[in-house]
Amino acid sequence: MTGWLASVTDAGEARQVLAAGADIVDAKNPHTGALGALPPDTVRAIVNAVGGHAPVSATVGDFPTMEPHAVAHAVDTMAATGVDFVKIGLFQAPALHDCLDALAPLCTHHRLVAVLFADRNPDIGLADRLAECGFAGIMLDTLDKSAGGLLRHQPVARLTRFVDHARHLGLVSGLAGSLRVTDIPILAPLGADYLGFRGALCRSHARTRALDARAMLAVSDAIVKMRGVSEQTLACA
Repeated sequence: MTGWLASVTDAGEARQVLAAGADIVDAKNPHTGALGALPPDTVRAIVNAVGGHAPVSATVGDFPTMEPHAVAHAVDTMAATGVDFVKIGLFQAPALHDCLDALAPLCTHHRLVAVLFADRNPDIGLADRLAECGFAGIMLDTLDKSAGGLLRHQPVARLTRFVDHARHLGLVSGLAGSLRVTDIPILAPLGADYLGFRGALCRSHARTRALDARAMLAVSDAIVKMRGVSEQTLACA
């Protein structure tokens, strides 16, 4: 069953999304890029606020040059906060494969999730390399949050292949990128492990604004509804 990930900026927001039923709490700074990193102390506070009631993930920031030492250091620093997953954006840079080589040893100690950017012609074939390195998961997100959501950049057929291939490789899969409630009935049946949200949970759908209780409830209700549809389909099979 597909769950939902909620990106939060502090411990207070973490408690809000937990109360709304989020399956994964994601620590991210929406003011500093697609995968903006929060200070480690803030992430530790989020982990403490969640208290083991849901997995916590955290992003390490945007590293367009994919400099191996810098990315590996950022991963180690974020993993030390106690999060369950560390997310790393994979940019198409000359050092990308050297960076993956540097991250492979860390996969024996940390659960790493690679993020590909759906609006930057992502190399879906990297999933095989990530599985070989020992990554725990892979997801699609968007880099430019002003250029439309995930479905504007990737057709459903390609998203289906992405999710199916990740499952075949034993990778946790996620779909995100300016998703709205109306995207849930389209994306949930694809079978990704989670759908990721930030803007849809905020006032006026602005990812840098405060969370909105009604918006969070709308996402939660839509996910629950799709789970019910899946259960009925399985029962009739």
